[in-house]
Amino acid sequence: MELSCTPSGFVLRHRGRTLLAHAAGRPFAFVGSGRPRIVAHRGNFAIEDDLDSRIPLDNAVLEGHRLSLRRSPGKAPLLVIEADLGPDTAILRVVDAAPWINRLWLLLPADPDEAVWGCGEQMSYLDLRGRRFRIWTSEPGVGRDKTSPVTFAADRTGMAGGDYDHTSYPQPTFLSSRGHAVHLDSTAHARFDFRHPDRHELEVWAVPAAIEFHAAPDLPTLVGRMADRFGRPAALPEWVDRGVILGLKRGQDHAGARLDEAARAGVRVAGLWCEDWAGVRQTEFGTRLFWDWRWQRARYPRLPELIARLHGEGKKFLGYVSPYLCRDGTLFAEAEAAGAFARDAAGGTALVDFGEFECGVIDFTAPEAGDWFRARILRREMLDLGMDGWMADFGEYLPTAIRLASGADPMLEHNTWPLRWAEQNARALAEAGRTGDALFFMRAGGAGTQAHCPLLWAGDQCVDFSRHDGLETAVCAALSAGLVGNACSHSDIGGYTSLFGLRRTPELFMRWAELAAFTPVMRTHEGNRPADNFQWWEDAGVTAHLARMTALFAALAPYRRVLIAEAASCGLPLMRPLFLHAPQDRALAGIHDQFLLGSDLLVAPVHTPGVDAWEVMLPAGSDWRHLWSGEAWRGGLPARVAAPLGTPPVFVRVGGAWEERLSALGGI
Repeated sequence: MELSCTPSGFVLRHRGRTLLAHAAGRPFAFVGSGRPRIVAHRGNFAIEDDLDSRIPLDNAVLEGHRLSLRRSPGKAPLLVIEADLGPDTAILRVVDAAPWINRLWLLLPADPDEAVWGCGEQMSYLDLRGRRFRIWTSEPGVGRDKTSPVTFAADRTGMAGGDYDHTSYPQPTFLSSRGHAVHLDSTAHARFDFRHPDRHELEVWAVPAAIEFHAAPDLPTLVGRMADRFGRPAALPEWVDRGVILGLKRGQDHAGARLDEAARAGVRVAGLWCEDWAGVRQTEFGTRLFWDWRWQRARYPRLPELIARLHGEGKKFLGYVSPYLCRDGTLFAEAEAAGAFARDAAGGTALVDFGEFECGVIDFTAPEAGDWFRARILRREMLDLGMDGWMADFGEYLPTAIRLASGADPMLEHNTWPLRWAEQNARALAEAGRTGDALFFMRAGGAGTQAHCPLLWAGDQCVDFSRHDGLETAVCAALSAGLVGNACSHSDIGGYTSLFGLRRTPELFMRWAELAAFTPVMRTHEGNRPADNFQWWEDAGVTAHLARMTALFAALAPYRRVLIAEAASCGLPLMRPLFLHAPQDRALAGIHDQFLLGSDLLVAPVHTPGVDAWEVMLPAGSDWRHLWSGEAWRGGLPARVAAPLGTPPVFVRVGGAWEERLSALGGI
C-alpha cells in the first residue's frame, strides 16, 4: 500500500490501483450532523434523517502518514487520520474529530464495470452494483418486494413487509472485483450506495474508528483475509453429517411419532429440534413460542427419556432460546431481581412488543447480566437438561430508546447486539466444555459474530418460490455471508412464514430439500402455522424423497469435512459464488441462485414451480459432468438439463480431485 501527495491532495494506491483519492474540488470526505427519526414496530424499523449539515472537506494535508482534513486552508482540522500501511492493508484510523460530527460520507473511486459483493447477508442480490443498502439489523420483512401483494399486506398490517436490502445480518464491508475489500469499523447505522458508475458513496451516522482497505492477489485469498479479519468459530460437529435435523413443534408425542416414522421410511436423522420445549402461545401470527426458557413438562412430560433415547441412537436434541424473557413467564421476576434487564427512560424495565406479548431485554452491556443468563438459562435450563444445541434466535430488536447499564448509546449498540448475543452462546458452550460438540445457530449478525457463531440460518423465508423471500433467497444469503467470513449457512427446508394465504406445497418442500442436501446442515421446520402447511410425513412420496436427499447429504460427509477443514485453514466458505473459482468469467458476477459446494460441485436449485428442466450457467475454465446423466458440458456456456423432482441440477468438475467420488453420488 502506498499513500502519497498529489498537487492538491493525496492518493492511496495498491500495486498501481487507486483505492482512495482526494483533490481540491473533488473531496473524498464530507462531514455533518443530523438527528435520526426512527419508528420501530416488532423488529421493523423506518429510519429517516433530519440532516443539519453536510460539509465537504476540501483541504487535505498529508504529513508522513498523518492526514488532516479541513473545510478550507487555515481552518482547524475537522478530521485527523493516521494511516497504518502494510503490504496489502491500509488502516486509516480516526484519531481526532470535531465533537459535533455525527455524520460522515466517503466517496471511493469505482469502475463502470466493477462488481461489488458483501454488506453482510444479503438475500436479494449478490452483485450490489446499481443499488443502495441499509446497514441496520432488523426483521428482513415478509415478501421484501414493494411490488408484491404479500409485502403490501404485511406493510399495511404492521410495517412488516421489508425491502430488498433489509436483513438480520448487515455488515459495513464490501468486496470489489478490482481485488480489494473495504470495511468501516463502526456499529452505527450506515448506507452503502453503489448506484454511481464512477464512485461508491458510504454514509455512516457516527465517526468510525477506522476505514480499512484489504487487498489480495485473487478473490479466494481476499475472502480468506475477511475470515482472518473477523475471526473463525469452532467447526461444525461431525454429528450434523449423519442426516437431517427434524424441526418439530407439537409436543413430545408428536416428536416421538415423527422420529419413528422417519426411521421406518429410511430418513437419515441427525437429531430432533423441538423449538417448543418451553411451550407455545397462539397469536394472530401463528404458533409462537412461550419465551420463558424452562422445560415445560405439560408439553414434554418425559423429555429426559426422549433425550436419552436419542443419545442412545446416536442422535441429538436441540432447543430454542432468544435473549428476551416474556413478562408473563416465571423467569421474568427472577431476571428483574438480578438486574439483568435494560431500562426504560423512567428507570423501569424496558418492555418490547414482540407481537401480542411483551418481553424484557437482557442487557449484555452489564457483565453480570450475561453471567446470569448463561448460568441460569443456557447452562442450568438447557445444557444440564441434556440439550446438544439450539437456535439462538433474534438479536435484531434492540430499541433505540432504552437505557443500557454501560451508558452506551443504543443507536450504536443496536448493530452490535447480535455480536453480544453470539458471544454469550459461545461462552456458555465453552464454560460447559461443549465447544465443537454442541451447536447453536443464528440469523442475526454483524462484524465480529463470525468468531463466535459456527452456523447461520437464512431466517424466515416465505413458504413459496417468490423472488425476494422464497427458496432462492436462501442461496443468495449463504453466498453473500460467506464472502465476509461466515463459512457455514443453511435454511429452513420448506420455508417458515405462512401469511396472507401462503401455503407450503409438497413441491416446494421437495425442491427445498434438494437444495439442503448440498448445504452444510439439513434442517426442517413446521413453520409459523404448522397445521396450515404441508409437512413431510403427510405424503409417502415426499417422505421417500426426503429419505433420498438425506442419503445424498450423508454421502457427501467426507467431502464436506474437507471443506470444513479448508474453512479453518484458508477461510473459504463451503457454499461459494460461481465467480470465486472462475474470476475471468465476468458473466458470473451477479449469479445469486447457483453455487459451488467447494470447488468441484456445482448446484443450481430449481426455484420455479411446475418445471422439469432448468438452465445452468457453467463457469469457464473447466468442463462439467451432469451428475445424473453423466453427460459432459463445456464451461463458459449455459446448459439446459432435465430437472424433474429428485434430480436437481448438479454438476461435477471434470478433472477435479473429487470427480470420481462425487460422480458416484448419481447412483443414490
